[in-house]
Amino acid sequence: MHADARRSRGAVEDGYERLAWRIHGQPRVATRVSGPGTDAQPVDMKARHAMKTTRYLIIGGGLTGDAACKGIREVDSEGSIMLVGDEEHAPYKRPPLSKGLWRGDEESTIWRGTADLGVDLQLGRKIVALDLEGREALDDRGERYAYERLLLATGGRPRRLRFGDDVVYFRTLDDYRSLRALAQSGARFCVIGGGFIGSEIAAALALNRLPVTIVFPETGIGARIFPRELSRAITDHYRDRGVEVLAGASVHEIERDGDVKRIRLADGRVLEADAVVAGLGIEPNDELAASAGLGVANGIVVDAFGRATGREDVFAAGDVARFPVAALATHMRVEHEDHAKSHGRIIGANMAGANERYDHLPFFYSDLFDLGYEAVGELDSRVETLAELGDVGDSGIVYYLDGERRPRGILLWNLFGRVDDARKLICAGEPIVPGALAERVA
Repeated sequence: MHADARRSRGAVEDGYERLAWRIHGQPRVATRVSGPGTDAQPVDMKARHAMKTTRYLIIGGGLTGDAACKGIREVDSEGSIMLVGDEEHAPYKRPPLSKGLWRGDEESTIWRGTADLGVDLQLGRKIVALDLEGREALDDRGERYAYERLLLATGGRPRRLRFGDDVVYFRTLDDYRSLRALAQSGARFCVIGGGFIGSEIAAALALNRLPVTIVFPETGIGARIFPRELSRAITDHYRDRGVEVLAGASVHEIERDGDVKRIRLADGRVLEADAVVAGLGIEPNDELAASAGLGVANGIVVDAFGRATGREDVFAAGDVARFPVAALATHMRVEHEDHAKSHGRIIGANMAGANERYDHLPFFYSDLFDLGYEAVGELDSRVETLAELGDVGDSGIVYYLDGERRPRGILLWNLFGRVDDARKLICAGEPIVPGALAERVA
């Protein structure tokens, strides 16, 4: 039984051609900001198509946008909601793309049913300009939207290599479908990146009996969050499951020779594959907010109610939001499912007047072959850790400690249904001592 069955489920654009717009002092006038060295061109937002009007405008068609619609409906059952998403698909669950769908789950299980809430879905469109004072937005087809409350749930885009055109930067349903088609043809895969997405994709492909090589510069899989010994054990487990693991290796170039991709490493080695997949993390899509004059700092800065700086009618949630975390006395930007759903729902409700603080400390999880984990708080292998771990297939706990030995993060390895207990320990802010691990969480 894999980890999904044992777990309690809680809760692009890139390069210099990004399209952003800057709102100036003149009413209804925006300026397109393309790339370095280009001149800004004013655009009169009045000289566009007929206006669409809505009480709640949600920019972003992902899990956060769907959760916000649900949050709105908890407070306001009648107010009009319009959701604008740049994908052609209605909102869907993203985690199954690298987990359950590779283990036999049906694609039909990922849909969120957003339209059933009476939401007007505007799909395959990208909002490119905001007039915050006029409460208007403009999309890439020239359509205008008038709103009363605005939510930016623009998520993030995959980090990309500086070279190589034939790379799948895995994030969307279309990426999954492309990869699935390649898998059905028996392709050989090279996965670049040993972090969260790279490790999941490599495991998923290997579970489907496909030849996989995973390449990353760190010393082991998940080395940035797992203690060294655990990372080493996971890496050995991947090798035991048939994955060729090239740790400490960097990709220097990707060339195409017919249908074959040649991946040249920095040390001169050359790999051959039919498909290259990259999982290098994401960057927040905060350019639209920045162009509108909102505060950004590796994400859109929001308060505990999800409001953008200085605005009562503009909110941000999910991957793109940098929010206060009271339990850790810091601000964070979190890119996982639990946060997308919980933050989206509460901030959506706040758009409708709930006025509820977001004090939730999000958790995240992963499945790696027959291994799995849940984690909450900040996980960073560079800080002091206190671990009670056996073999890689056994259950165990890792605490990530601050200078006073208080937990800032907890990893529950092959241990499920204990996230609430772990969260309470972090929020308590008490020092952890050796020998207390099993008693405190197990």
